[in-house]
Amino acid sequence: MLYTFGGLSGTGKSTLACELAIRERAVYLRVDTIEQALRDAGLPVNGPVGYMVAYGLAADNLRLGLKVVADSVNPLSVTRAAWRDVAANAGVPFVEIEVICSNVAEHRTRVETRVGDIAGLRLPTWTDVEGRDYESW
Repeated sequence: MLYTFGGLSGTGKSTLACELAIRERAVYLRVDTIEQALRDAGLPVNGPVGYMVAYGLAADNLRLGLKVVADSVNPLSVTRAAWRDVAANAGVPFVEIEVICSNVAEHRTRVETRVGDIAGLRLPTWTDVEGRDYESW
């Protein structure tokens, strides 16, 4: 089974994705972690590179018969289609989960007060979140 999470930064998707991975004893793939590891290695992180790595890791683990929880903003229809393709190619079902914080003031507070848990990762500002290219699901 492939569980794909998506949603703007600060909605709580990583918290929920982690909890699901623990409960399901699933492999947890976080695009933020992958992209920061690439930066730490001195590699440029442009376009879909972090997602492409995550798709490959997910495919490997699904072929091993493991459940996978994928955590990313997943902002575009093309990224969501790619996750579906990963599941289809592995012959497993998938669930897509979009996390939304419907209270704008609460969402902004979360973004502005959260503390990062990935060393070196620059968290987005509220302006970044508001300006993010994010296609409706």
